[in-house]
Amino acid sequence: MKNLFSVAGKNALVTGGSRGIGLMIAEGYVRNGVKTYISSRKAQVCDDVAARLSKIGTCISLPFDLGTMEGIAGLAAALKEREERLDILVNNAGATWGAPIDEFPEDGWDKVMDLNVKSIFFLTKELLPLLRKSGSAEDPARVINIGSIDGLHLNPLEHYPYSAAKAGVHHLTRALAGRLARENITVNAIAPGPFESKMMAETLRNFGDRIVESNPRGRIGTPEDVAGTAIYLASRAGAYTNGVILPVDGGIVGCS
Repeated sequence: MKNLFSVAGKNALVTGGSRGIGLMIAEGYVRNGVKTYISSRKAQVCDDVAARLSKIGTCISLPFDLGTMEGIAGLAAALKEREERLDILVNNAGATWGAPIDEFPEDGWDKVMDLNVKSIFFLTKELLPLLRKSGSAEDPARVINIGSIDGLHLNPLEHYPYSAAKAGVHHLTRALAGRLARENITVNAIAPGPFESKMMAETLRNFGDRIVESNPRGRIGTPEDVAGTAIYLASRAGAYTNGVILPVDGGIVGCS
């Protein structure tokens, strides 16, 4: 029971790990002894963040564009060159796009769906050999998908593919969890509420006070809130948790 929440000595890949929720999780892992690979589309940013996190632990940059099949294959190949197993896969890379319904462009819809849903399935598929080598009955390999409370309740903003994609991530999580559990791989999703991030910056500027006031906890999320959840899911404490969509939102969904 003493080391129930320890993740020390594990390795992880966090996609979209150079900013926002992904960076919060990556830093939490690095600070707790996880060898952490981060990936993002912008190579220089990814390299710079990995260099900063390497001052407190082990962090390695593997920049790829996961909005394309080529990028997915490239990232999987690069990780397989460096590791024989993978303990934790955090599928966090994502994008949003907002526009009035009468003006919504097809390329905006496709970008969000490809990165937020398609990449999760195919990257997980490509990395199954490494995940299978890691998992055991007592300590399974972990896939943690980052969904959103926008996939659990109705967001009035006109971000149509984002909400649809995140609902898809949640359902995909359950489908993968059922398929992979017997192979000692658990699959869960974190559904964050409002956190300070580039994706949320405009919303917080325009509606931040209202969001804080309406949140049952009276605040937005901190890095520790989401990092702690990701550590729980990746630790022995979370080994029997599977197929769960876990809101980390201060009670926005659960108390409404």
